[in-house]
Amino acid sequence: MRAAVYHGREDLRIESVPDPGEPGENELRIEVLRAAICGTDSSEYFSGPRMIPLTRRHPGSGHVGPTVIGHEFVGEVVERGSAVDRFEPGDRVVCGAGVSCGTCAWCLRGETNLCESYYTLGLSTHGGMADAVISPADICSKVPGGVSDDDASMSQPLAVAIHALDKGDPGPGDSVVIIGCGGIGALMVGAAAPRDFGQVIAVDIDTGKLNAAKALGADLTIDARHEDTAGVIREATGGVGADVVFEASGATESTSVGIRASRAGGKVVTVGHPTEPVPVDLADAGLREVDLIGTVAHICDSDIPAAIELLASTPIADQVLDRVIPIGDLVEKGLTPLAEGNASGKIVVDVTA
Repeated sequence: MRAAVYHGREDLRIESVPDPGEPGENELRIEVLRAAICGTDSSEYFSGPRMIPLTRRHPGSGHVGPTVIGHEFVGEVVERGSAVDRFEPGDRVVCGAGVSCGTCAWCLRGETNLCESYYTLGLSTHGGMADAVISPADICSKVPGGVSDDDASMSQPLAVAIHALDKGDPGPGDSVVIIGCGGIGALMVGAAAPRDFGQVIAVDIDTGKLNAAKALGADLTIDARHEDTAGVIREATGGVGADVVFEASGATESTSVGIRASRAGGKVVTVGHPTEPVPVDLADAGLREVDLIGTVAHICDSDIPAAIELLASTPIADQVLDRVIPIGDLVEKGLTPLAEGNASGKIVVDVTA
């Protein structure tokens, strides 16, 4: 079958690979229709391997070597394992991609994204940028008829955005700031807009992304290149500061900016993951009791269904979609513009083209 296989830095090949075979008793064989790409895919291609276990066996998946990428995908069930009764052949499903053991202390607390043996399809082992993929059935959810394949391919990153919002736990009437309106940040704006927040403020350095954030429902946008971000936020919140700030850019100074922009007793949620350690103004956070909260990935059995429901009820996918490309153009028209900052939104790959 055809697949996009990562062999190393700037070495990704669309090539023929062995068929994944039949599903195990708790698995699905999925014929992939669409697969979206994200910043992680691009960074692995241009500066990896960081997460892909190219030379060292992954402790969770057991995989090592060239890897079929793709952790944001939708497809049709063509075969189910003997113990699977929740899906039928012909069902369209999205895959959460994150695989957990179900028995460790974190899984038993419902924190499956923190599983001690967690791994991700498309990063830690073969994923969905291929004609077919095998996935555990319990990390998949059905797609309703009103959600297109292009839209459904955004379920996994939207689930990440929803999980981050829920970690910050802003309440009705709260002021919410999202710093960084790239892939996940834009989806966070779109996911925040329908909620009963008092104000949604979006911050970025790119005019196009700020315009998109406004279209997604941001009440106020701030161009961090030309404005004092923390000062504008304080002014917009009556001098008090924001209730919850989400740092989704991964930029070096943004967490400290978020702390300065927060009210006393507020929260800063770190969504973006810097590639290097960054300085953080812990004194300011401590003296004003600003909580610093981490977030990673999502919970498959709750955040993925919530993402599908939001896709079905709002035009968020249409507003964040940049382009749909054939799999043969993955590097030139997908990974490259994403790395160069020339993508205005999500890039979706038509795996069947």
